[in-house]
Amino acid sequence: MSPDQGIRLEVGSQGEAVIDVQRRLEGLGFTKGIDPEGSYRDGTRAAIEAFQYRRGLRVDGVCGIQTWSALVEAGRRLGDRFLYRRSPMLRGDDVAELQQRLSALGFDTGRVDGIFGDRTEAALRDLQRGLGLDGDGLCGPATLRSMGALARAVGGGDPWALRQQAEVSGAGSSLAGKVVVLDPGHGGEDPGAVAYGLTEADVVLDVAARVEGRLAASGVTPVLTRGAGTGPDDVTRAALADDVGADVVLSLHCAAHESPRAGGVASFFWGDVRVGARSAVGEQLALLVQSEVIARTGLLDLRSHACTLDMVRITRMPAVQVEIGYLTNPDDARLLGDPGFRDAVAESLVIAIQRLYLGDHDFATGTLQLHDVMSFAGRA
Repeated sequence: MSPDQGIRLEVGSQGEAVIDVQRRLEGLGFTKGIDPEGSYRDGTRAAIEAFQYRRGLRVDGVCGIQTWSALVEAGRRLGDRFLYRRSPMLRGDDVAELQQRLSALGFDTGRVDGIFGDRTEAALRDLQRGLGLDGDGLCGPATLRSMGALARAVGGGDPWALRQQAEVSGAGSSLAGKVVVLDPGHGGEDPGAVAYGLTEADVVLDVAARVEGRLAASGVTPVLTRGAGTGPDDVTRAALADDVGADVVLSLHCAAHESPRAGGVASFFWGDVRVGARSAVGEQLALLVQSEVIARTGLLDLRSHACTLDMVRITRMPAVQVEIGYLTNPDDARLLGDPGFRDAVAESLVIAIQRLYLGDHDFATGTLQLHDVMSFAGRA
């Protein structure tokens, strides 16, 4: 039995879904201090937190849909099932291992993200044809046996990361003509964090609208993943970014914590420390976002982090998720309720995107202004 889209398992939860989660944790080696079967107490929470930390997820001790999905994926081993392209796409550590093997043999799977998409299928077909097999894109025992007979090549860097860097370098310094997807988190029936009279979904939608206006004035085509009354899931949001051919994705959130002392801004980019893979351009953009927001708002610097959160993992282009303060912190909440502060955040995000495309140009953090971005657009 598994938690569905609307279930959160946390301290106090009981039942079959908790038993399922506990057994999966035990199978992955997270057994220290586990609670009695079917009872979600501090031991289960600690095990979930350890698992979340290892997988690059938000560490909150709660088993929601994303943590549940990661538990399922972590239990997959290459050879346990047939792998092939389907909709929805297959996910799991078995897919990631297949991608690693294909990449080591010189085939282009894109990034090693554990998602069996078009590029993984194309790489698998190329390998099969090279091995004299039927290039059907189906990875089963015969393909795995043939792969095992090949000597693994020694890689020299991450080809996908190098290609992504080259694409950005060749895109020109102007933002004009680029497409930026702005993803205000939550929405619809999901308000996100709520504290001090503020609702996360409303705050980030307002910030996104301020970014949208500034980008449009710079010649960018900004696309929002939702409006005031909708809350699509991350898969739908990522699909929209692909459909519109986005150059960059910014996902906007606020954070929350049981302690009111927790505060500050953090940014996240795709990276999986378990397989040594990351989005180099995503990391660069996250660092730029972090530095510009800190310089222009004075929020506490919680740094940039590699993660496997869906919004930065599923998207095919450089994507960053930024948590602009804690609604549960009274000082951060006061700032987040101030329209002037939201303007400062919006300008920080626009400048960060511009700096991504300026490459080696030497501009000190916090010095570029919106009119500078407009002048770059005028040179396009």
